[in-house]
Amino acid sequence: KGEVIYAVATSYQEEEFLELFNSLDKEKNKLETTVNYLNKLSQKPLFLNSSNAKMRNLYDLAQKAALSDSVVMIYGASGTGKEVMANHIHANSNRHNAPFIPINCAAIPSELMESEFFGYERGSFTGANDKGKLGLFDITSNGTLFLDEIGELSLSMQSKLLRVLESGEYMRLGSNKITKTNTRIIGATNKELWKLVE
Repeated sequence: KGEVIYAVATSYQEEEFLELFNSLDKEKNKLETTVNYLNKLSQKPLFLNSSNAKMRNLYDLAQKAALSDSVVMIYGASGTGKEVMANHIHANSNRHNAPFIPINCAAIPSELMESEFFGYERGSFTGANDKGKLGLFDITSNGTLFLDEIGELSLSMQSKLLRVLESGEYMRLGSNKITKTNTRIIGATNKELWKLVE
């Protein structure tokens, strides 16, 4: 007779809805980046060998490191193959199907380091991408991040990196939410870090 007996409505918190869409968008970007990286990889496994006894001992040590998930530090002069060794460790680990991303810490401007490593939320700062940006720890989660010239990191960045190494947690720029990562770190330097610490 035209009288309303009851009404059915669907409602949601707009903020939660937008957060879900942003989360899905980030996952999509992460997957696309990872797939593109994997498509560029050679299908041949990395294999190192030497007739030199010291080098064979080094490869044996690298093989042991590959079987663990520990952080690894490689020392050596420039041009001695530190990145090749890091790639060897990654290729022989249980992470070999995930990305191996090499980064030269000396080549990233200090003011961009935090956004490069941790990413940022949309609108975090003037000139930021309106969709936000995935950081290296997002892209390499379950994979390996090789930090070449790690001795060039600023003290501020070192403390932020320490937090990730200890707990696997970090915050994107412009976010108040903790993000977890399972990235393995392999560092390399041609400096004597202990002397620099002293």
